[in-house]
Amino acid sequence: MPSIHVVIATVGRAQLVRRTVDLLDLQTRRADGVMVVSVSPADVAGVEQARGAPRILFSERGLCRQRNRALDALEGQADIIVFFDDDFIPADDYLAQVEALFEGHPDIVGITGELRGDGVRHGGFTIEQALELLAKPDPAAAELRHRHELYGCNMAIRTSAAQGMRFDENLPLYGWQEDIDFTNRLGRKGRQVSTRAVTGVHLGTSGGRTSGKRLGYSQVANIVYLKRKGTMRPDFGNRLMWNNVAANALRSLRPEPLVDRRGRFLGNMLAIFDCLRGRVDPRRILEM
Repeated sequence: MPSIHVVIATVGRAQLVRRTVDLLDLQTRRADGVMVVSVSPADVAGVEQARGAPRILFSERGLCRQRNRALDALEGQADIIVFFDDDFIPADDYLAQVEALFEGHPDIVGITGELRGDGVRHGGFTIEQALELLAKPDPAAAELRHRHELYGCNMAIRTSAAQGMRFDENLPLYGWQEDIDFTNRLGRKGRQVSTRAVTGVHLGTSGGRTSGKRLGYSQVANIVYLKRKGTMRPDFGNRLMWNNVAANALRSLRPEPLVDRRGRFLGNMLAIFDCLRGRVDPRRILEM
């Protein structure tokens, strides 16, 4: 049997990550290891008492750095690594389905689950709401769909295909679009797919994330950087960037609760101005 390890990078959400780790112990195919990577002991207070005896590591702050810390620690130990956001709740057969797909399709190098619900788009879900969604029958067909890239809130990779690969630490803090960059490169080694057979709910929990101004800057700067790097398709990147800028501009007039639209739009404009001056750089958010 392949060795499956789950990695969760987190910061500022100790209570939430304790509950999500507890739920992993209910998987029909349990992980061979669960690793939680954070920045300070306060970020994972109580997590060591979660079911399944998670391994806790610390790194410098930043999603890419934290995930790279896990990749370094798991070198040579895992056949499959599953990355979950700290607010992702997998269906109880998630790992079993991932294992079956990798075993049955040697050409597959990456899998992302098709969500039963995404709180990022629907104002956020509680864990209880997520479990209710997952308990309902899903009539959708569980066919395999080709994916150019995977969705970072839940993605499984075949480590033999990702040998030597790391997340790009030039995408600091929240690392916006780091999943696109990493899995665009991974997809050159084999097939990447999504399927309803692998599923879960992304809670879309607010808090513990980067500021609106920083995120707005990243929404432009990271796309420009990745297009130049060649790991983001220009048509996809352009559409994503301008959709975000337009949404932030329009909704800044009447912002949603808990969404800093004005800050995001300000960040968008700063990045566009830096583009015009030829000095746009994702790392500039560290100065904000």
